[in-house]
Amino acid sequence: MESLRSKNYKKDFVSTFPGDDSGDRTPRQTPGVLYSKAIPTPVEKVSLLAWSEELANELGIAKPASQDELDILGGNAVTETMYPYAACYAGHQFGSWAGQLGDGRAITLGEWETIAGKTFELQLKGAGPTAYSRRADGRAVLRSSVREYLMSEAMHYLGVPTTRALSLVTTGDPVLRDMFYNGNAAYEPGAIVMRVAPSFLRFGNFEILNSRKETDHLQKLVNWTIDRYYPHITGDNKVLTWFKEIVERTATLMVEWQRVGFVHGVMNTDNMSVLGLTIDYGPYSFVDDYDPDFTPNTTDLPGRRYAFGKQPSVAYWNLGCLAAALLPLLEKDALLAALENYKELYWKKYYQMMGKKLGLDKVTNSDTELVTQFEKTLAAIKPDMTIFYQLLIDLPLFMGSAEDVASYFKDSLYDDLTPEQSEQLYSLISNYLERLNKNTITRKASQEMMRKTNPRFILRNYLLHQAIEELEKGENTLFLKLQEAMKEPYSDKFDEFFQTRPEWASQKAGCSMLSCSS
Repeated sequence: MESLRSKNYKKDFVSTFPGDDSGDRTPRQTPGVLYSKAIPTPVEKVSLLAWSEELANELGIAKPASQDELDILGGNAVTETMYPYAACYAGHQFGSWAGQLGDGRAITLGEWETIAGKTFELQLKGAGPTAYSRRADGRAVLRSSVREYLMSEAMHYLGVPTTRALSLVTTGDPVLRDMFYNGNAAYEPGAIVMRVAPSFLRFGNFEILNSRKETDHLQKLVNWTIDRYYPHITGDNKVLTWFKEIVERTATLMVEWQRVGFVHGVMNTDNMSVLGLTIDYGPYSFVDDYDPDFTPNTTDLPGRRYAFGKQPSVAYWNLGCLAAALLPLLEKDALLAALENYKELYWKKYYQMMGKKLGLDKVTNSDTELVTQFEKTLAAIKPDMTIFYQLLIDLPLFMGSAEDVASYFKDSLYDDLTPEQSEQLYSLISNYLERLNKNTITRKASQEMMRKTNPRFILRNYLLHQAIEELEKGENTLFLKLQEAMKEPYSDKFDEFFQTRPEWASQKAGCSMLSCSS
C-alpha cells in the first residue's frame, strides 16, 4: 500500500496533449487546448467523513494517517508529481448544443498506477473554480457530495459499470446554493469527493474538437484513447471498430440502468462516458413506483427528456452526436451503419436481461410479448419496482383468483387496485405462471437467477435525504448503515429498508425531485 503523498503520479494525458499551463482560473474560452491547469483552492479544514476501504485496497492506496495526507483529499495539498487540471469539453444539453463546457468543479490531480500496471485518474469534485466554471464557484455541498459518494459505490456493488468514489471529506466552509433555482439560496456545508476512474473522457471531449475544426487534435485523442483504453483494437479500421464498441458498451449500460431502475436525470452528451461507465451523479434517482415517465430532475420538466423509459433512446441520440464528431475521421455511411446497430444490440441485451429478471431459461419471440405485458401492466398499476420483482421470485406456482394475486403483491403497491387493474395484474401473472411451467431449468435455478438479477436493496432518495439531514446535525448512524447495506444489494441482510417509499417522502424537497445543483 502506498500513501497519497509519497506516490509518483503519472501524467500521460497532460504530457501528450496541448494545454493551458498558466494556472489562470478565470472563466474563458480555451481554443487549441484540451485542458487547463487548475490548482485546487484551499479550504478551512479537511475532515474525513468516508473512505472506501475496498476501493483503496484494489488501488493499493493507504488510508491517510495524518492531516498532511488528508489535505490532499480536500485540495489543501498537491504533491510534486501531481499536475492538477480541468479538462475541456463541450456537449449537447437537453438536446441543444451548449458549446464549450469543461470541468467546472472537477480537478484531476494525477494518474495513479497500481502494482498490476493499471492506471486510474484521481479527481476532486468541489475543490474550487477552474477555467471552465463559468459563473459557478467550483464548490460542492455536503448534500450532493454524499449522494455522489454513496451512489458511485452502490452502483459498483449492483454490478453496473460506473466511476467510483474513494473518499468524502468536509471542508469547514459554507457554500451558497439555490437548490431549486427558485431564488431561495442558502448556505450549506461544503464537501469534496475524490472520484476514481480509468478515464473521465466523455463524448463531449471529442465534440469540442470537431466543433473547433481541430481535426489533428481529434485524430490524436481518438488514437490515444484506443491505444490506452481499447488496446485490443488494432488494424486499419480501428477507429470504426472503436466506435462500434462504444455503441455496444453504451447499450449494455442502458440495459443495466433499466435492470435496477436507475434514472440518471441529466443524460447530456458531456455526461456520457466513452468507456461505457455511469458518470456524473447529480439529480439521479431509483424508480420507486414503476413509471416510465418518471424523471427526478426538476430541470427536465415538463418535457421529461431524460425520463426512465426514455434513457435507451436518449443514449442512441447521444451516440449520434458522437458519430457526428467523428465524421472528419470516418466515412459517413459506415458510421451510420454502426450507429443503427445500437437498436438491435440494445433490444437483444434487454430481452436477455428481462429473461433473467423473470427467471426464464431462455427468451423466445413469444416471451418478448410477455415482457411487453409486464411493462404495460406495471406502468398501469405502478407497484414499487424493486419490491414487485422481489415478490415475483417467491411467487406461488398457483394463484386461484385476481384477489389472490392482488393480495400477494399488496406490499409492493402504493395504491389500492381498481377492479380493472386487478384483472390486468391477474392476466399477467397467469400468463407468467404458464410460461414458468415450460421452463427447462428447475424452479430453484430459476429463482437463483432472479435473486442475482433483481436487487433487494437500493439507495432510495428518501434514505439519502434522511442520512444527509442527520449528517448536517452531526449524526452519522444512518449514513454508516447505508454504506454497509449498499455493499450487499442482493441480500436480505438489511430488510429494515425493504419497504415502499413513505408517503411523506413523495412530496418532500430532496426526496421526490432534485435539481442539477443537487
